[in-house]
Amino acid sequence: MSTPRVRRVVGAAVVLLIALAAAALWQAHGPQAGVSGAPPGPASSPAASAHPGVGHITVINLENKGYDQTWGSGSPAPYLSSTLRAQGVLLTQYFGVAHHSLPNYIAQISGQGPNPQTQSDCQTYTAFDQTGTAAFGQAVGEGCVFPAGVPTVAGQLTDTGRTWKGYSEDMGESCRHPAPGTRDDTQRARPGDQYAARHNPFVYFAGITGSPDCARNVLDLDALPAALSAVDSTPNLAIITPNLCHDGHDAPCVDGEAGGLAAADGWLREWVPRILASPAFRQDGMLVITFDESDSVAADSTACCGESAGPNADRPGIDGPGGGRVGALVLSPFIAGGTESNTPYNHYSLLASIEDAFGLPYLGYASTPGLARFGADVFNIAP
Repeated sequence: MSTPRVRRVVGAAVVLLIALAAAALWQAHGPQAGVSGAPPGPASSPAASAHPGVGHITVINLENKGYDQTWGSGSPAPYLSSTLRAQGVLLTQYFGVAHHSLPNYIAQISGQGPNPQTQSDCQTYTAFDQTGTAAFGQAVGEGCVFPAGVPTVAGQLTDTGRTWKGYSEDMGESCRHPAPGTRDDTQRARPGDQYAARHNPFVYFAGITGSPDCARNVLDLDALPAALSAVDSTPNLAIITPNLCHDGHDAPCVDGEAGGLAAADGWLREWVPRILASPAFRQDGMLVITFDESDSVAADSTACCGESAGPNADRPGIDGPGGGRVGALVLSPFIAGGTESNTPYNHYSLLASIEDAFGLPYLGYASTPGLARFGADVFNIAP
């Protein structure tokens, strides 16, 4: 074989090897791998989702409303159901995973399923008595505050050099939660104090409450505007909880407001524009607005996404398999407004999608085989 021909063959082989190596790197680490300045972290499990490089995620959880009530015609929340809907993609088949509130919030940050105490919203702030570990990393036992060995996405982010925050309206003191073993005095709203610990999942993990991270990262909502002022001060993940009036839970509210979806809509009008105008959102942000569960335990305990009974609760929805259809709206520079997706999702899907964004392994039921994660149906604009 002539020398020029040898060179051509060798060159072609080198190009092929480089292409194969690049493809393997992409599959293992996603589109952020090898990007200058991207935080280091472990590879996520193989994902079918197409991800454009979201770097700042905000989740707003509202309370106890079924899909038709929120998103149907005549919704009491026109800003959410019309104005914001025109700016994002509506996930029409998004479901809660349990009743009552608390196990849904816990699912979003850990993938842990419900147990009888979390299903009752943990009226007493007890420690979780773990007796073992079952499939999908499920802690076996019962109680409220999971042991330090039960992982959360907050810990994953900290371990990989990223940042997270929880912002709760009316919380006041950072990392506020009941004293261990005592009754939870935030179960009912009081004038001037409508904070609910059960809507703040971070205080149900000893790995957080026992760490200085809790005081630094689990904050009152008043801390959010300063964080949004610059990309560097905006956390990679922020989970925001309005108070018991502004999340739609109470109607009427203890302070005289009407409450319900109308109050939630007014709160969104105040806070969502600040998030959408922030430098981090405009650069690579994603905002998810959803509900913890549908409004009726007896009438809507439907589920999706292959959700099944866990080791601690035969019926996650108490009267059925799940938390009901609630819907979710996702906004991002990578998303075309006025679109919708009919892909089945739930709170475990949201956790898996957050972990996809940062190349993290899936926790708990977020690792369920076949569970949908946000893909091209959500991120429908090329980066």
